[in-house]
Amino acid sequence: MKENPFASLPQIEKLLSSPALEKWILRISRPLTAEICAEVIEEERNHIRKGEQPKDTNAIFQSIEKQCEMLYRMRVQKIVNATGIILHTNMGRSPIAPSVWSLAEEVNTGYSNLELNLATGKRGQRTGLLPRLLKTLTGGETSLIVNNNAAAVYLILSALAKDREVIVSRGEQVQIGGGFRIPDILAQTGAKLVEVGTTNITTAKDYINAVTPETAMVLLVHQSNFVIRGFSQKPDIKELIKGLPEEVIIAVDQGSGLTDETIEGEISVQSYIRAGADIVCFSGDKVLGGPQAGIITGNGKYIDICAKHPLMRVFRPGKTIYSLLEAFLIEKLNKTARGIAQKVLKIDMETLKKRGKKILKGIPKDLADIMPATLLAGGGSSPEKELPSQAVVLCSNESPGRIQNFFRMQDPPVIGTVQDNRFLLNIATILPEDETHVSFCIKKYFENGED
Repeated sequence: MKENPFASLPQIEKLLSSPALEKWILRISRPLTAEICAEVIEEERNHIRKGEQPKDTNAIFQSIEKQCEMLYRMRVQKIVNATGIILHTNMGRSPIAPSVWSLAEEVNTGYSNLELNLATGKRGQRTGLLPRLLKTLTGGETSLIVNNNAAAVYLILSALAKDREVIVSRGEQVQIGGGFRIPDILAQTGAKLVEVGTTNITTAKDYINAVTPETAMVLLVHQSNFVIRGFSQKPDIKELIKGLPEEVIIAVDQGSGLTDETIEGEISVQSYIRAGADIVCFSGDKVLGGPQAGIITGNGKYIDICAKHPLMRVFRPGKTIYSLLEAFLIEKLNKTARGIAQKVLKIDMETLKKRGKKILKGIPKDLADIMPATLLAGGGSSPEKELPSQAVVLCSNESPGRIQNFFRMQDPPVIGTVQDNRFLLNIATILPEDETHVSFCIKKYFENGED
């Protein structure tokens, strides 16, 4: 009797019970691991049908693990940012401080008073202490939280300027990541765009002369990821406010969430509020340093209109964002927590060099060394301002792209950059708790990574 060629293929359940696949079940789930097992076994069946020799069990396991790892790489996971861009949009921007996460943990792992007024026992508003905390921080009369700053801009325009004119400088009709274009957003909300000025120069008179009975708002937009240099001019906001009719709303998309004057070229939220802006919106997860959120602060009358708009229910965050932002702002006001940008921007060169030496301890200088590098704030903040930093440079005959790929495939991945045909690990953005892992990966590379 002819032997069944498929009999040598292992059963799916037997594969899943193997210790070799246990980590993948934990990382991507048992059903997805089972799907990959079934796909690999079916592929082997097809090879046998074509008259090819089946792989042995070890080779089958290797194929399964390789595909499991590829799927695992798609999962949101911890990485080490060694790019020298502090608020890297592709890397989750500002990390949340562990102390802040711990403070919010109990709220999120049990029930909470998200919409319960504990004083009356009746339904309450999901604002908590946030309006009071933000008033102390920014000077805004009251505040509103939505899921990101794009939603904040959209809500402001929908609630306060639908079917009316909004004046925007030609130099501020920007597009940010994901195709978010200011003219398109105005059109979507029903607001009517009125362009003033030129790409490089817009004066207070340009805005003031454009006002009509149909004007609802002047919108000042953060240029985010580009700058206009040379012969350029923007109006002083105080001059602008002085010349505009009282009923015209001054709304500012501040963007970055800067609440002090630590980043050159950036105007803080407080400065706009003090100057007389009616409403200012900004991100919670950029320079501010909290979770992803859009924060709208300013005149209580306008905030209240936004809060009652039907879109607010669409854009409102859940308890995780409220509790994390609340915990972060308490720590920020107590000066026990800062955003990552403020921390990194204050690190001096000697400290960076010491950290670099710690990372390279036990690694010969002919394999890796420390060299000057540059640092960027990122996240659409002061896009052109480069600051000095230090980086670990790997001395290898292998192409920088292949070295970069090796580090990206570590667990957790280490993300560096290629500059001037060299692979760099910028020390400033590596969190201190990740230094040991970076050092391990460098040693592992020179032991196993080079051809």
